[in-house]
Amino acid sequence: MKNIKYLVLTVLTVFAFISCVDDDNDELTGNAITGGLVSVNNALISYVVGSGNTYSASGSVYQGNVQVTSINIYKSFQTVGGDKSDEVFFTSVDLPAVIGQTSNFSLSFTYEDLIDGLTLNGSALPANDGELSIGDFWTLRYASNTSTGSLNFNGSVTKIAVGTRYAGVYSTEEAAYWNSGSYLGSWAPADRIIESVDATVYKHVGHAYWDDQEWFFTVDNETGYITVLPEYPAGTGTLINGSPIMTCEGAGGDFEMITCDATTSKATPDDVNGEDMLEFTVGYFRGVGATREFYEKLIKQVD
Repeated sequence: MKNIKYLVLTVLTVFAFISCVDDDNDELTGNAITGGLVSVNNALISYVVGSGNTYSASGSVYQGNVQVTSINIYKSFQTVGGDKSDEVFFTSVDLPAVIGQTSNFSLSFTYEDLIDGLTLNGSALPANDGELSIGDFWTLRYASNTSTGSLNFNGSVTKIAVGTRYAGVYSTEEAAYWNSGSYLGSWAPADRIIESVDATVYKHVGHAYWDDQEWFFTVDNETGYITVLPEYPAGTGTLINGSPIMTCEGAGGDFEMITCDATTSKATPDDVNGEDMLEFTVGYFRGVGATREFYEKLIKQVD
């Protein structure tokens, strides 16, 4: 019986301790402090080089007994090689502080906003985002100004990673293959991988029926026009199945069966669902009347 009484007393003691915990206490950076926990909606933002886009980050704060009157946002930059800038103040957002309610906040920014005031190895960040490298990133860090006069930094951050819009895995929706003037069929459906080479160049992995072929292209983000590159990044001429690649600009030779222009080699972004569409017209030249010509329409797969 004594053992049973001791067990009951222990449970009651634990319950009393839990009941006395102030649920306004937020475990942030280092120590438990009161108030100021920020919920961040955008843990990762993909920054697309050359897009000219305006980006946004957002979050919310639950207003408990200690209210958050404003959020300070700080920014820093780091290269893919590990070089880091100093962290500087970015902006501040005022919040309505009503006990028992959730206060939402958001901020919008451009490339010019992100680089303003930041230096890396003693120099300003490049004015042209094309000079960035894939894998470079900014970090936004949030600090809450509370009604008690404290400034509480949060553990949650927003990472803005430099990437390229059209990299990913695609489904082949349409495809056509012409050989020496004859239509020989389609390789759809098939998955196709588009890789980022750098901030502006993509690699088309595989070609039609041949997984061991590859070629490279760029996208004009204003017009959507796709330029297939006649050379590999190393500077040597691009070959498909051992023959010179044919492009809309006339490299390799003239197309004889299909149209190759801005209507058949283009990127169509989908800003709603992310299902970007890429259309390519390419070929390889084995003499007049012996061209191999290809058209494909790809749709980006979205998780």
